[in-house]
Amino acid sequence: MDGGLLAIFVLLVATVLLVPLAKWAGLGSILGYLAAGVLIGPYGLSLISDTETIRTVSEFGVVMMLFLIGLEVDPYELWRMRHHVLGMGLTQMVGTAAAVTALLMFAGFSWTGALTGGLALAMSSTAIAMQMVAQRSITKTDTGRATLAILLVQDVSVIPILAVIPVLAALGGATGHVADAAAHGGGHVFTWWTALGLIAAFGAALVGSRRVIRPMMRWIALTKVPEAFTAFALALVVGAALLTESFGVSPALGAFLGGVLLADSEYRHELESNLEPFKGLLLGLFFISVGMSIAFDVVFDQPLLVLALVVALLALKMSVLFVLATFFKMHTAERLLLGALLSQAGEFGFVVLQFATTAGSLDNEQLKLLTVVVALSMAATPLVIFLFDRVWLPRFNAGSVAPPIPDASELNARDKVMVLGYGRFGQIVTRMLRAQGFEMTLIDDDPAQIELVKRFGVKVFYGDGGRLDILRAAGAEHAKMIVIATAGGERILEIARLIRRHYPKVIVAARAVDRSHAHDLMAIGVEVFERETFRAAIRLGEKALVALGRDPANAHAVSEAFEDHDTRLLYDSYIVRNDQAAYIGFVRRSTEMLDQVMRSDRMTAPPATLDKATPPPKADIDKPDDAPSQ
Repeated sequence: MDGGLLAIFVLLVATVLLVPLAKWAGLGSILGYLAAGVLIGPYGLSLISDTETIRTVSEFGVVMMLFLIGLEVDPYELWRMRHHVLGMGLTQMVGTAAAVTALLMFAGFSWTGALTGGLALAMSSTAIAMQMVAQRSITKTDTGRATLAILLVQDVSVIPILAVIPVLAALGGATGHVADAAAHGGGHVFTWWTALGLIAAFGAALVGSRRVIRPMMRWIALTKVPEAFTAFALALVVGAALLTESFGVSPALGAFLGGVLLADSEYRHELESNLEPFKGLLLGLFFISVGMSIAFDVVFDQPLLVLALVVALLALKMSVLFVLATFFKMHTAERLLLGALLSQAGEFGFVVLQFATTAGSLDNEQLKLLTVVVALSMAATPLVIFLFDRVWLPRFNAGSVAPPIPDASELNARDKVMVLGYGRFGQIVTRMLRAQGFEMTLIDDDPAQIELVKRFGVKVFYGDGGRLDILRAAGAEHAKMIVIATAGGERILEIARLIRRHYPKVIVAARAVDRSHAHDLMAIGVEVFERETFRAAIRLGEKALVALGRDPANAHAVSEAFEDHDTRLLYDSYIVRNDQAAYIGFVRRSTEMLDQVMRSDRMTAPPATLDKATPPPKADIDKPDDAPSQ
């Protein structure tokens, strides 16, 4: 199929049909994209044959994902990760490359071809691993940090690997033109000049992000042209990627560092919201291209060899990562999850293998075989994660983390509260409720927190609180209240909908990211919520007034008046939340009214003109369809 519009149509239809089906089956969206690629690719219905062009375009999704991850990483946090980067990242590359090299030599490869293949297969897929880390909201856990550290080292290692391949080819007697260039001193090598150039480029980018990029973002924001800001965001990603690519470094690494430099920018959230749709679309396209690249003729010709290599590769990489994580004193569940996330070969494996074939280190048959192994290992990762969630994790919970669930009569006799997420927010809620005699059960996906909580005799489950089977295993049907204290606004909404659908009688309490998120929670039927920064900001404002010379009693009255007014505004504006013009007008009038009251009173006494805010009737919240549409 050569028609551009028709190819796009086929890609979209295959995605719409197969991705929701895979998600519904509990296999994850990535496997759905891979299945769509297999279906429409040259070894399926042959609706699209140009897999290389699609992969080239879609690899920009990986670059964009690393930029967005960089926006979430504080530069000081990156410095604190240096031990993981140097220890786990380098050791993983060396250990995995050695193990896979031995495997390929056993399969009949020459030592130079086996070493080349070992270096290529030692790298994992940034797209798959970080996508799954993001979906599980474990970016800031030990597992998420270790995954990111290892992938960063792998991205950097592409340069020395490409530099050493021609040398290996020449040692093996290869006759490829790249090998000949290396033998005569003309091959690309990673020199000190390259390293110095990279350092200089990073320094220039650091200065530019402060002196040039941020003023430009401020100027573009003042123009109030959304598409201009979107274009500028895309230009930032492309520019960061081109800068490192010009030195022969992975463009994904350049995008990541560009994101880190802008992590403390006041426009970070605007950049994220503008780039997120592009990232999701291009990553989906990347996974489709991987599915299209699986050469099933090789699979059918040598099924046992292909199967053995894929299974052995997954097992070897998981084993190396498990042992390595043990030395870094990671929890058993974290070791298993880290191995599952990074068990596959990566997208840079395609590049390295193709380059090795050009150099003469691998022949075409070996290239086809190893390319299929890379693609199938990537396709198998969602299944490995599925096994982790459905087989290994339940056994782990049953054996070492979760105590036996008491019978229903015992649970109903006491007030049972379940907290999802034991970060700083969840810890405060848990301590308050437990001190009042409530029976607490926690669900968290950070084993380090779990080990800490277990010492205090609290029932705890390791797992994703957004999964129904985990909630059932923890006894959610017997809970009087479930507190959603996890991070991520959309994730909180998804969990709230899940609980409302399956446990309608349970009281749901949740953290709200902001006013809009609070309205979304109200629409679902969540009556107990708190905006996560609102009260802290009120208390800080009160202390600021005192520090500026106001009487403490008057400052407290100001803070109470403001809190009451804003809470009333939150509930009163619910009915017009979907009508942007009406909502803006309502908020503006309400703010002006508050300003007039406070100016006239001058805060000489606690304001009496503002009534205490009361929530609207429950019926108004449970019937969001009454609100005007946009």
